[in-house]
Amino acid sequence: MAFVLPLAYQSLSHPDRPLAIHHIKQLSTLLFEFDSEYGQYPDASTIAAVQARTKTTLPLGSGSASQLFRQLLVTSPGIDEEPFWAKTTTSPKKPDDIFTTDATALAKGECAFAYIAGHKASDDADIPILLTPLIPGTHEFDPKPFDGKAIILCNDNTATAHPIDKHGHVIINGMDIFDPRQPFWHGKAPDVKWPE
Repeated sequence: MAFVLPLAYQSLSHPDRPLAIHHIKQLSTLLFEFDSEYGQYPDASTIAAVQARTKTTLPLGSGSASQLFRQLLVTSPGIDEEPFWAKTTTSPKKPDDIFTTDATALAKGECAFAYIAGHKASDDADIPILLTPLIPGTHEFDPKPFDGKAIILCNDNTATAHPIDKHGHVIINGMDIFDPRQPFWHGKAPDVKWPE
């Protein structure tokens, strides 16, 4: 069966942007389901509960978005690796859907979304939760993949394309999105987890 994007996404200008938005919305659903079961989104504190309930032998870590997203893989029956992917400079090829070992589960390049850890569904609606294409290890976005736009999912399940400025930043409320002075961060720097 061929995948067809909803009409609302088909009019977007860059060919890879609609699929990135579709995938980020799929991840949003997985995060909300996880929160319903575990009381928050995946982070270091949920690892033990996920291991106890699922009996997974897959190593679960908290050092990267890819490691934290493994909790979604093992708690969501029938899920595959594709929703974690978008065509970016660091993830140019689609995942292989093999995630039975540490070396294969969301392996390098199979995940394109940075993740802000430490939140839950009941937190502020405008908190950014998932972002792409964030350059690993930085707070700068790569303008190449989506025609100068960053795709950002907020906690209210809205996914929007924001312009990336000439310095690689997304500006919201007149400040860089990662600035702790942003109202949604409440003065605390966000815990950014980059994909591998």
